[in-house]
Amino acid sequence: MMDKTQRKKSIFENPLLSTKVKSANVKGPELLLGYFLGPFGALLASGIFTNFLNRYWTDVLFANYRVHGTDPITGALLFNEDGTPKMVLPDGSPIATFLSLLPLISTILIVAGNLLVGQLIERTKTRAGKARPWMLLSSVLLAVGCVVLFVAPMGNGTDTPVLTMVLTAIAYNIYYAIAYPMYNTANSTLVPVSTRNSSQRGLLASFENFAHLGVMGAGGMVFPFCVSLFLNGWTNPNKEAWTILFVVIGIISFLFVILQYYFTRERVTEESFHLETEAAPKQSISMGKQFKAVGTDLFWWLIIGFYLIFQFSGSLKNMSCNYFCTTQWGDDLGNTYSGTINILGAVPMAVAMAFIWPLSRKFSKRLVVMFGLLIGAVGGVIAGIWANNIIAVCIGVALKSFGSAPACYMILAMISDVLDHLEAKHGFRCDGLTMSIYSSIMAATTPLAQSFFNAVTNGGANGTMVTVSYIWIETGVYVACAILMLFFVVEKYLKDDRAKILERQKAEALAAGIEWVEPEVRLAREQAEAERLSEEARVMELKAYCEKKGLSFEEEEAKYQAKQEEKRRKAEAKKAAKAAKKSGNKEGE
Repeated sequence: MMDKTQRKKSIFENPLLSTKVKSANVKGPELLLGYFLGPFGALLASGIFTNFLNRYWTDVLFANYRVHGTDPITGALLFNEDGTPKMVLPDGSPIATFLSLLPLISTILIVAGNLLVGQLIERTKTRAGKARPWMLLSSVLLAVGCVVLFVAPMGNGTDTPVLTMVLTAIAYNIYYAIAYPMYNTANSTLVPVSTRNSSQRGLLASFENFAHLGVMGAGGMVFPFCVSLFLNGWTNPNKEAWTILFVVIGIISFLFVILQYYFTRERVTEESFHLETEAAPKQSISMGKQFKAVGTDLFWWLIIGFYLIFQFSGSLKNMSCNYFCTTQWGDDLGNTYSGTINILGAVPMAVAMAFIWPLSRKFSKRLVVMFGLLIGAVGGVIAGIWANNIIAVCIGVALKSFGSAPACYMILAMISDVLDHLEAKHGFRCDGLTMSIYSSIMAATTPLAQSFFNAVTNGGANGTMVTVSYIWIETGVYVACAILMLFFVVEKYLKDDRAKILERQKAEALAAGIEWVEPEVRLAREQAEAERLSEEARVMELKAYCEKKGLSFEEEEAKYQAKQEEKRRKAEAKKAAKAAKKSGNKEGE
């Protein structure tokens, strides 16, 4: 074994790259800076790109190559609501072809990038952890990809803009096939390796999800107003303003990823960093065996197919929204309505979060998702029939968002049910393979939607197909997904599946001469041990603080215990009041 003094030092042993989080427990700075502000700033560009990158391409970057649009049937010139000529990219032009093929071809690289980064993280072992080093590297790549996308040279309106297309393709793949998978995979890995305390992990996950929702809100709700107020709209966009804005956003991405790096910590990874042991080779399940297991299971195909078309139609809707609004109501009013519609779409999803889980526990996830999608389909029909009426569209979009909420929140839970069912059937889990495919779908549907949209709408010029892309395709997908849910009856097998898994685990433990402990008991023991270690760390930190400040540890500890006792007393009183109220309601009945 190599002596520690001979071990080659990693750059992450440099004090300059050490985490600022020193506590064994998760505290406020780590929670706010590492799991909310950091991800929010890092993903800000992605939230905007999802909604507006394609619009930037057609109406800003390649604006000089557009011509006065004509009706495909009558040949009459087309005009916007404000009387200005409707400018479109010529159908079949090199630019239109490029915008259709770029996202489609890049999907291959995007999927490969997601799978590769996951393997790189698993093979990384540094003092900074296994995910945080790749996050640090992604800070530069995110900024570079973001900036280069918006500094490509504009053409002069006559020559084929080869240089612009080449730089756009390079920048697009730097961001989506390299930088974004590197950041997002590392960021997703942080929560499970941050601490073994399950309650603290739950809190971190909540803040992480809140950051993602905030980013999509900034992209879909706020940015349309920025286009109107600061970027001179879509009819006569200010190219210099766009470039300056995204140079700033690129810098913001870089700084916030750095902030997140310094205010996160991989406590679980650190446990094994200094251990140098000879481990016996682990038995692994071959990729072919995993593919055979998932490929022969109907429920796996149902849920993966469900997620694929659901995610694709959602991506298509998001990127079509601004085109739809400006087609129906003109540039300035359309931007305002686009932001309003996105707000009306977000509110019902936030409201639905409060009762989706209780309903799913009572009626099953399958039924709640299925009926939700049917409600969403009704909303889509309302919005599609009266597509030029903003009130009808708002009502329809609100119903669509409300109806889609169960599917959005329950998809991972449904996939988990399938994975348990596969384990019961085959004796091994297929989490890695399934979640790699899941992540690839999540990453690839946006560029696939971009390619499809540009192909069927001629870069947004065909108003009828814009409406189809924004409303009708997703509405049809909701109906199709509801039909798929009729056959997704995996939940009825879960009780028996659980018994089979426990029997197999018990037999394996006894055969190996290991004491068998029920998983619930083992988890309770682990949780109690984590709480004990957290309490020991708190006491040590308080002692160090009192020694540094010249305070009495006994007095400060007494204050702390008094506060904790008061919290416990209030919690017990609240629980007793709730129980009394429930008992009174039963007697009244």
